[in-house]
Amino acid sequence: MDWIPVILAFSVLGVIGLIFGLVLEFADKKLKVETDPRIAQVRELVGGANCGACGYTGCDGYAKALLEPGTKTNLCVPGADAVAAQIAALLGVAAEDVVEKIAVVQCAGTCEATSVKADYRGIPSCAAAKLFYGGNGSCIFGCMGFGDCARACPKNAISMQDGIACVNHTACIGCGICAQTCPQKIIEIVPDIIRTEVLCSSYHNGPYTRKVCSSGCIGCHKCEKTCPQGAITVDNFLARIDWNKCTACGACASVCPTGAMVYGDFSGASRVQPLKKNCGAS
Repeated sequence: MDWIPVILAFSVLGVIGLIFGLVLEFADKKLKVETDPRIAQVRELVGGANCGACGYTGCDGYAKALLEPGTKTNLCVPGADAVAAQIAALLGVAAEDVVEKIAVVQCAGTCEATSVKADYRGIPSCAAAKLFYGGNGSCIFGCMGFGDCARACPKNAISMQDGIACVNHTACIGCGICAQTCPQKIIEIVPDIIRTEVLCSSYHNGPYTRKVCSSGCIGCHKCEKTCPQGAITVDNFLARIDWNKCTACGACASVCPTGAMVYGDFSGASRVQPLKKNCGAS
């Protein structure tokens, strides 16, 4: 057997490989993008929840943005004031207070307040159930009770009680992952202060709402007429609060005939009884 052609072939391949290797090494050094070492340091500080509450594409996006002039150091809601102070110290800027936030489930449709319209036996997921004629609940706007938000919560701050999601505000960090997960879009991320909240998301008219849920907003306008600040408007049978005007006096909650308007109790825990049944969710 003549080995010369084989040796020549391997030699040529070796030379070609060496040339490509040298080209790649040159390109790596020539085209290398220098990164600010502070990015990695900031990235470690912000925690890694990747919730997007800061308004950027995850923690990496916020870490890079912080090195740009004008980016606020108090946008990491889960990290609160402690992380904001550490970021400010690292970057050599003044620390800014974080407006801590919590999740509010805008629904009070417990098993006692509402009912199911169908016996859903599919995948135990809110997203899946929503594809089934809008869900199995009598109110198509309410919490479905299958716990997609609870499973998504990184702090286990959400539990299913009496057919609806309830938030433990001591554990909630306001990251907003639950709000992004909820297919009904009834979870709102709000500042963690004493205030009044409408625990309803239904746009049904009053008579129909009364029929399907005893805790729903019926659009009666009593809260709107009672508010001394003019902070409440009823739009499409649902009360809405302008937080720029609201002083959290609680007058609206005191006249609400269904209890949909709650003062200082975002979770509605005062009306949520120990779990008796799951309203069809399992």
